[in-house]
Amino acid sequence: MAEHILKTHGLTKNFGNKPALLEVGMEIERGAIYGFIGKNGAGKTTLMRIVCGLASATKGGVELFGKTKPSELMQTRAKIGSMIEMPSLYKNLTAVDNLEIQRRVMGIDDRECIQRALKAVDLTDTGKKKVKQFSLGMKQRLGLAIALLGDPELLILDEPINGMDPVGITEVREVLLGLVKDKGMTILISSHILTELHRLATHYGIINDGRLIKQVTAAELDAECARNGQDIEEYYISLVRGASNQGGGK
Repeated sequence: MAEHILKTHGLTKNFGNKPALLEVGMEIERGAIYGFIGKNGAGKTTLMRIVCGLASATKGGVELFGKTKPSELMQTRAKIGSMIEMPSLYKNLTAVDNLEIQRRVMGIDDRECIQRALKAVDLTDTGKKKVKQFSLGMKQRLGLAIALLGDPELLILDEPINGMDPVGITEVREVLLGLVKDKGMTILISSHILTELHRLATHYGIINDGRLIKQVTAAELDAECARNGQDIEEYYISLVRGASNQGGGK
């Protein structure tokens, strides 16, 4: 039986009278790359922030590494690395200097974690080059390096390839695939670029208007697309339209 790194149980978040999440039950297995799909405002970032402890739920809960109690969740979140929205970087400093600041903020004693993180994202040769001279792809990889400083078991990435060119997207994809292959990492990643997620994901969760309307493996999704004569974008659009016509999802 597969081990689940992350589960949410009836997770609900309201902003005033508007639900951002509604009874979301997500399950992510160890070693999976879970592609989280949904339009802007669907609830992706809200869920990620709750999982990382950056926001609280109105109702329901989160289970991380089998733990559910608030005191236990505080400890298990040390196993999470995250990059939610554009990473905050010191543009007049080098990659190493940026990571050194983050290492101290995070209270990590092991200074070797900086070189390990840079190696993981292929940024070991930037030397004295300042971040303001980095390409967007390099900045995103540096953001990934920050997320990797604590050697996390679960990596949560919100739109990590947003606005990147094809070269940068390829660089990030190769890094993520390497992290799963070499370190056995589990990744929750959201993106609007569905064709790129299709090259990465082993599992998918599709969210619409705060409801998780579908969870499916990559093999199951490919089979459904082939059966219906659709690509992933067409499948997603038809699924969302169907859920909207039914007034939600399952």
